[in-house]
Amino acid sequence: MATYKKRGYKKPTPKVKKDKDEELFEGESATKEVFNTLDETANKTEEWVAKNQKAIFTVVGVIAVVVLGYLGYDKYIAAPKNQEAMNEMFKAQQYFDQAVNGVEKDSLYTLSLHGGEGKLGMIDIADQYSGTDAGNLANYYAGMAYLNLKDYQNAITYLSDFSSNDEMLAPIAKGGIGDAFVQLNQPQDALGYYEEAAKMKSNDFTTPMYLLKAANVAMSLGDNAKALGYLKQIKDEFPKSSEATQVEVLIGKAEASL
Repeated sequence: MATYKKRGYKKPTPKVKKDKDEELFEGESATKEVFNTLDETANKTEEWVAKNQKAIFTVVGVIAVVVLGYLGYDKYIAAPKNQEAMNEMFKAQQYFDQAVNGVEKDSLYTLSLHGGEGKLGMIDIADQYSGTDAGNLANYYAGMAYLNLKDYQNAITYLSDFSSNDEMLAPIAKGGIGDAFVQLNQPQDALGYYEEAAKMKSNDFTTPMYLLKAANVAMSLGDNAKALGYLKQIKDEFPKSSEATQVEVLIGKAEASL
C-alpha cells in the first residue's frame, strides 16, 4: 500500500498588498524577460542557421535530387525498359503457350527458354531486364518451362525468384516449387510449399488443388492427422471443386490410419 506524508501545518503568512505602480513595474519586467528570452533564442537559431547554411542546403539539395531522380528514373528509364522487355518477351511467351497447348512440348519449352527468330528467351529476359515487371514474369515462365522439362533444380531457382500477389500466378508458382521437390524426393520441403500455396489466395481452383497435394504428401510422411484436416477443409469449404470428389476415399484412409 502506498504511503503518503502528511503535509505539515504552516501558519499563513500575511499578504503584503502591493501598490499599482509596483505591480505594473513587475509585469513590465516579466514581459521584458520573456521577450529577451525569445530574442536570445531567435538569435541563437539565426546563428546556427548561418553557420550551418551550407550543410542545410546540401541536405535539401540531396533530398530534391533523390525525389526527382526517382521520378525521372521511373518515367524515363524504368517504364521504357519494362515496355522494351515486354516487346522482347512476346515471342518467348508465344513459344510457351504453344508448348502448353501443342504436341512438340520439349522443343517449344526450350525455345521459350532460349529464344528464337532473333528474340530473347525467358532466361535472358529475366537476366537483362531484372527489376522490371517483365523480368519478374520471365522468372515465372522460365521456372514452369524447366518444370515441364524435368529440370527441377532450375525450376526451383527461377520460381523462387518470381514475386507476385496475383490471385492465380502467386500460388501456382509456390505449388510448382512443391511439385519440383516431390520429383526430387524431398517430400517435407514439398509439403511446406504446398501449404504455403494453399494459404496464399483463397479461390475455388488453386486452394483445393494444393490442399489435396498437401494432404497426399502428409499421408506419405505418416502425418495422417494433418492430412485429414486438409481433406476435411476441401470437403467443407470447396464442395464444388473437382478435388472434393476424391476426398471421401482419402478421408477414410486417413481416419483408418490414426
